[in-house]
Amino acid sequence: MTDNLKQRYRFSEAPLWKVQRKYYEELGTKAWKNDQVPQYITSNPMIAAAYAEMIFGFLQDRVNKGIGSEPVFIVELGAGAGRLAYHVLNELCQLRDYAGISLPSFRYIMTDLAMNNVMAWKEHPAFQKFIAEGLLDFAQFDAVHDSVLNLVVSGTTIREGDLKQPLIIVANYFFDSIPQDLIYIGDGKVYETDVYIEHSEHHDSLKPAEWLDQFTLHYEHRRAPEYEQETYPYRNVISMYQEHLEDSHILFPAAGIACLERLNLLSQTGFLLITADKGDHLLDSWKFAEPPQLVLHGSFSLTANYHAIKSVFEQKGAAALFPPHHYKDINVGCIFHLDKPMDYPNLRLAYRRCIERFGPDEFFSLKRWVDRNIDTMGLQQILSFWRLGDYDAEFFIQSTKRISDLLPESNDEEKQDLLRGIELMWSSFYVMEQRYDLALDAGLVLFEMDMYEHSKHYLEISVREEQDEVVSTVYYCLAICCFELDLVEDALRYIQKLLELEPEHEEALALMSHFELR
Repeated sequence: MTDNLKQRYRFSEAPLWKVQRKYYEELGTKAWKNDQVPQYITSNPMIAAAYAEMIFGFLQDRVNKGIGSEPVFIVELGAGAGRLAYHVLNELCQLRDYAGISLPSFRYIMTDLAMNNVMAWKEHPAFQKFIAEGLLDFAQFDAVHDSVLNLVVSGTTIREGDLKQPLIIVANYFFDSIPQDLIYIGDGKVYETDVYIEHSEHHDSLKPAEWLDQFTLHYEHRRAPEYEQETYPYRNVISMYQEHLEDSHILFPAAGIACLERLNLLSQTGFLLITADKGDHLLDSWKFAEPPQLVLHGSFSLTANYHAIKSVFEQKGAAALFPPHHYKDINVGCIFHLDKPMDYPNLRLAYRRCIERFGPDEFFSLKRWVDRNIDTMGLQQILSFWRLGDYDAEFFIQSTKRISDLLPESNDEEKQDLLRGIELMWSSFYVMEQRYDLALDAGLVLFEMDMYEHSKHYLEISVREEQDEVVSTVYYCLAICCFELDLVEDALRYIQKLLELEPEHEEALALMSHFELR
């Protein structure tokens, strides 16, 4: 019989945070394979385009202030699978080239706790053009302890005061996954909420995901007058909670705030934070809050306390933008810890356009509806939503069956829009551990539209990249494409490959006979 062990910890010092670190360090980019750790909601092309618009607006504002010559550094914390960084850079470069106006140069720095991730990004084919242009670098960064950025490509180190432009910090699904304190407000007093963790005595032999799945949490309050002392650095925020909250458990992001304060020291002129998370920025959201429950997805996450982060920096003169309406799945905000923070009209207008009026949260809500109703949608509706999502590959993949069903009734204009969408999608596709044969899906849709030259291009990419898993249908379609394009030798070669897989394939035998009779 196995005995369970039970130990008491401060919440921010509980071993679950070490298990969290170990999970990401061991798995690297594989943590996002098959969406074990969710990434779509904060990494899709639509949210990346919104971020690029805000960054572009900020660059315009810096030029308009007459402070545009020094480079602007953009640091992404916990860049994970790398998909967000790729889409932001891709869109930002397009905005730069399309506008053709004078802007300060920029450098995007992807960071993560796991060095495996850093090295995987450095070698990823999608990033090579940005590295070559000097737009992208990488650094291992521990948000709880580190205070400098050691860049992998350039070999330079960014230290306190090195940056003359404000630092742009991107933090998606970040604050909900690093250590947080847990306090309780009751009768106007502050308590530390300690956690008892009960687990098997054999927990050391478990993998991190197994360990998290097996333990249980129990909470107990302990009077904590230190939070009420004037020497506590965030005393003003705690006072606000004492005044307005009752019987409330509050996740307090002391580690996250300290991380932002250390990064702030790198620049002589402050920072702009662009962030998205399951995070509450309204004080009312913390009223009568129950003790937190971990959301498990291989690792775990909690709710981020944007109210505390916002309040701390507002008291230092910062301005903040968060949606005036309640969010459903993801809260996207900006904090301007800058001199005269409201003197950034292009950035604020970009937030209004891309977040406040219709943003990533609204898009994801629509996406949930589309996922359930794709089989009832028409081709124009599919094309419209695909365009709204900036020609996202994942949406195309899940839509190909419905598109195929609708093609017999489609017109030439719709087919041309499909072709254009496929080409735009392919130009910005980011390959992850969770691989899709996107070229195959694109090639087959184009084949059904009788666009043989385009179909051949994508199907041949599929054959090259999936050599061990080519199905007979691909060779048959390629043979037809080549036949229609009068590439007889290529057509015969693909028929022979098809017959090697299926010697009795009737259509292939008929085609072979046709060629032999010519």
